Amino acid sequence: MIVVGVAVAVAVLTAVPVHGHHSGSTLFSEKTSTLKGSVAKWVWSNPHCLLTVDVKGDDGQLVSWLIELQAPNTIYPAGYRINTFKPGDPVTVAVHAVSNGRPYARVVSVTLADGKTLGDGVRADTPAP
Repeated sequence: MIVVGVAVAVAVLTAVPVHGHHSGSTLFSEKTSTLKGSVAKWVWSNPHCLLTVDVKGDDGQLVSWLIELQAPNTIYPAGYRINTFKPGDPVTVAVHAVSNGRPYARVVSVTLADGKTLGDGVRADTPAP
């Protein structure tokens, strides 16, 4: 019984923590695409901020793109704020879309109606506000 107890204690004390976060390297394409549309929704939240943009497709139908950004504390230095976007704002968004063709992507940069460009908040070449 003592051997089992020691074995359990050793297993618990030497266990490697499992990290639940993901890189997305197999999910997102490295090809940059440009989306032009209007903001439908802006969610300023952990663990990721989310921007929904309505984009007119090639067939004329509106497609709602869900665009993932980093956490607020990561994108804040790049110029993003809780009130950066409001519904109806025109935006041009450079993204890395998912590889399966669905309207889901990770942000590369966002150009606002006034011409100001905000980067992804992660890369060294991210424009400052």
